[in-house]
Amino acid sequence: MLRSVSAVFALLSSLISSAAAQDVPRSSECLAMANAPPRAAPVSLRTVAAKTDEVAITYAGHSTYYIDTPGGVRIATDYNGAYRTGRLPDVVTMNRAHSTHYTLFPDSHIPIVLHGWGDDGQPARISLRVGDVFIRNVTTDIRRYFGDDSNAEMIKDGNSIFIFEAAGLCIGHLGHLHHKLDESHFAAIGRLDIVMVPIDGAYTMSLDGISDITRRLRASVVLPMHRFMTPLDEFMRRIGQQFEIDVRTERTLKISRDSLPGAPTVIILDGV
Repeated sequence: MLRSVSAVFALLSSLISSAAAQDVPRSSECLAMANAPPRAAPVSLRTVAAKTDEVAITYAGHSTYYIDTPGGVRIATDYNGAYRTGRLPDVVTMNRAHSTHYTLFPDSHIPIVLHGWGDDGQPARISLRVGDVFIRNVTTDIRRYFGDDSNAEMIKDGNSIFIFEAAGLCIGHLGHLHHKLDESHFAAIGRLDIVMVPIDGAYTMSLDGISDITRRLRASVVLPMHRFMTPLDEFMRRIGQQFEIDVRTERTLKISRDSLPGAPTVIILDGV
C-alpha cells in the first residue's frame, strides 16, 4: 500500500530540514554513550530508553533488512528493489559494490534514497533525522574486483557503514565491507547494540576478518547477512565462545533496549 500524500510530504519536509542543517554538528546518542565514562552519563538515557517501544527488524534477503521504528518509519538496507516485504520503505540505503546492493531506479514513491557513495566526487556524508530515527554513515573503501587480493585497486569511500539510532538502540549495517577497520572507523561508529555483518567469507571479507571486527564491535546482537553457503557453525567457531547463538523460525526480530540479551548473541533469522 502506498503512503498517503500527507505522510510522504511529512517525510520529505524532514529531509529538507535535515539537509539545510548539514553544517550544524549533529548529536549522536550512540557516540555520546560510547565516549561517556562507565555508569555515569547514560543515566538519563536509560530513563528515556525505558519509555520507548520496540524496533522490528525483518530479514528480506541478501543484505537487505527492513527496520521499522516505533514512530512508523520504515528503512530498507542495501536496497536493490528485489527484496520486499510489507509496505514500501520510507528510507532506503544503498552500497555500490555490486548491483545486488543498489539500484539507480528505485520506486519513485520512496521518499528518501541514501547512497553510501559520493555522487559529487566527495565521500557520502549522511547525518539526518527522519521522524524518530537518526541516520548517519561511516565510509569505507571497496575493491573493483572480487576476492581478498590486497593488491586489487580500491575505490576510496565507495561503501558506507550505516548507523540507525532509534528507540534508544544503536543499529549498524556494515554493508559490503572489503577491509579491516582502523581505530578511526571504530571511533566514528561508536557503540552498537545491534550489528548486521556479511559472512560470505569471500566477496566481502574473509571469515577471520569479519570475525575480528564482530568481536571488536561487541554488539549485544549480531545479525548475519550476505551468507551464500557459509556454514553457520564455521562463523560461530571463528568469532569465539563469548557469543551465544539463537536460531529463530521467524524472519522478524522485535527488540528494545530493555530486551537486549545479557551476553553477545548471534541471532539467525529465518531465511538467513
